[in-house]
Amino acid sequence: MTSPASFHLGRYPAGAAAFPHRGLMGIAGLARHEILFLLDEAEQWVELNRQPQKRDDRLAGLTIINAFFENSTRTRLSFEIAGKRLGADVVNMNAAQSSVKKGETLIDTAVTLNAMRADAIVIRHASSGAVALIAGKVDCPVLNAGDGSHEHPTQALLDALTLRQAFRERSGGEIAGLRITICGDIMHSRVARSNMLCLTALGAEVRVCAPPALMPEGIEAMGVAPFHDFNAALEGADVVMMLRLQQERMQGQFVPSPREYRHLYGLTLDRLAKAKPEALVMHPGPMNRGIEIDSNVADLAGRSLITRQVEMGVAIRMACLDVLTRSARGAEGWA
Repeated sequence: MTSPASFHLGRYPAGAAAFPHRGLMGIAGLARHEILFLLDEAEQWVELNRQPQKRDDRLAGLTIINAFFENSTRTRLSFEIAGKRLGADVVNMNAAQSSVKKGETLIDTAVTLNAMRADAIVIRHASSGAVALIAGKVDCPVLNAGDGSHEHPTQALLDALTLRQAFRERSGGEIAGLRITICGDIMHSRVARSNMLCLTALGAEVRVCAPPALMPEGIEAMGVAPFHDFNAALEGADVVMMLRLQQERMQGQFVPSPREYRHLYGLTLDRLAKAKPEALVMHPGPMNRGIEIDSNVADLAGRSLITRQVEMGVAIRMACLDVLTRSARGAEGWA
């Protein structure tokens, strides 16, 4: 299968220079052309995944370990499906039964994983920086599937791919120039952070909205506009991305009650009407229906992109696994 990158030779450097990174720790540190390269690479997998035969064996003989030290459904399954559709042997590590629960240090776990000679390791961990720590102790590419409140790079990439495809279908347009409102628990959300980095790099105007207690200080430095009034943040928005409250990362009371939070920050049909006509709706999941988003908005035909985000997640993760293992595979044209 021809790589979509071959059709964009002037868009980024040739060969391995298009994406010179050993792993994928986050969106921070990626150049705009590197983000575009991964999005372009994912296009071929979107098409493959819509075919009856969803199989490409370019990773045949390689072993990928999914080491999830934090619960996940969408991301773990998405990475597992991505690896298997590329022909790799995928091993899922159950952290609840791992030696970490018996007192083994994270570094010892990393050394153990490295000794098994995996060809790529996908890691999710509840502590910010844990994935980078493991990456520094292993010889193979590491992909960050979410570390604490730090980053979730493949989520931001799949969101960008979802938007790019949706606006190409609607108007032939791109992400540059879109006004995107992200609302929810901005402070604790790695999805918000990665999306702010990714979407601003691609030229979008990004607004973030949260209660004062859930808005990080100095967030303007990330090139986004902060709001506490959700109605004001929605004015003129092309896209509304909702986030759940990250209760597992909160210590203390950040909002008065779920009912009060919904009243001020929940996305209802009436509130969505304050955005542009036909504005699109996104949510990375899992959703708390009736709190940050109403069901009749989450399921709004023609405007909700939530299930398409899940679909794009497999394609993006296939692209990342393919690109990051090319050097080890000696892929043609990849030095």
